Amino acid sequence: MSNPVETVEKIAPHATSAVYKTMAMNLGPQHPATHGTLRFKLEIAGEVVVKCDPEIGFLHTGFEKLGEYRNYNQFVVISDRANYLSPLNNNIGFAVACEELFDVKVPPRGQYVRVIMAELSRIADHIISVGLQGMDLGAFTTMLWSFIEREKLYDIFEAVTGARLTTSWTRIGGIFKDVPKDFPEIVRGFIEKFPDMLGEIEYMLSRNRIFMDRTIGVGKLTREQAIAYGVSGPVLRATGVAYDVRRARPYLCYNDFDFKIPVRFEGDVYARYLVRLAEMKESVKIIKQALDKLPGGPVSALDHKVTLPTKDMVYHDMESLIHHFKIMMPGHGVIPPKGEVYSCTETPNGELGFYLVSDGTGLPYRVRIRPPSFYQLQTFPIQSEGKMFSDAVAVLSSLNVIAGELDR
Repeated sequence: MSNPVETVEKIAPHATSAVYKTMAMNLGPQHPATHGTLRFKLEIAGEVVVKCDPEIGFLHTGFEKLGEYRNYNQFVVISDRANYLSPLNNNIGFAVACEELFDVKVPPRGQYVRVIMAELSRIADHIISVGLQGMDLGAFTTMLWSFIEREKLYDIFEAVTGARLTTSWTRIGGIFKDVPKDFPEIVRGFIEKFPDMLGEIEYMLSRNRIFMDRTIGVGKLTREQAIAYGVSGPVLRATGVAYDVRRARPYLCYNDFDFKIPVRFEGDVYARYLVRLAEMKESVKIIKQALDKLPGGPVSALDHKVTLPTKDMVYHDMESLIHHFKIMMPGHGVIPPKGEVYSCTETPNGELGFYLVSDGTGLPYRVRIRPPSFYQLQTFPIQSEGKMFSDAVAVLSSLNVIAGELDR
């Protein structure tokens, strides 16, 4: 950044350096307007942000290093903790990467169930993002509504996985058990009523004069800037780039479904809000199609040299017990071929990538995560410098940064 005084003069030509002096200010790491444990070292002149220096690392847990000391199935538990607003998408993303490395094919039913759960998780993440975006700008009611909808989804997640937040649901080659018999009914019960609630949130915010004034034209990011910074997800699509991993690099059975990639061209905070609303509607469409086409059969690959047998089989079948023992015991386990793979999936925040390196042992030689939040946060200074301090809060809210992804 150039001389702070010169910056202020450009922002406010009527001001002089004798009147405006800059001041150092901390935003975070425990400020109520920051999403997670983030710190921004700000230099402000009056209410204008002259310089912004993001600092991450307050939530560092060493996920990638831990991956070198756990077998592939054990890392599923760690993947939950990276983005704790959409752990199911993390579980699925890591499992897809392992299956590409192992050359394992998930049966059709397992793929369909994964897609349904991934889209439900996308809705859970987006609805909270929209609700908190409203709350950060003073619209408290929408936040309460969004939490109610997420609780309904957590009930579904609990029925399927046994947990509400840290699900640890997938296994290499499939999932740890089939969904309950009433799964289609409880999911349909949610998606039939959810669009009405989404309409209520739109009615509260989309034409709300205060919300519009706080978001339209704020935090603008150009198409070129977004591509240069490696941004993905709703933040990228709000700049006019129709990039979605589900279309660009199809995985699971996404090719079986008809859905659109919502795109806006304004590149501002309001555009990101609109993209998330549209994506939730598309997720509902995908879920309906998946339920209508949901096949029967197994949910996991039948090769129990690689895929863990179900608990019921382990308890009642000696051969399954042996397979479970050999897969999980140190020194035995699944031995993938030597090699490396980069695999990515479309999570609510954008492209989540896993780079896995195998040395032919039961433990990965290297696990590298490409988290979308890390790339989104890089754009925060260019969106907030030269703008009002209150605009910085609106920008940060629209990025939906999750600190667990940053400090992996």
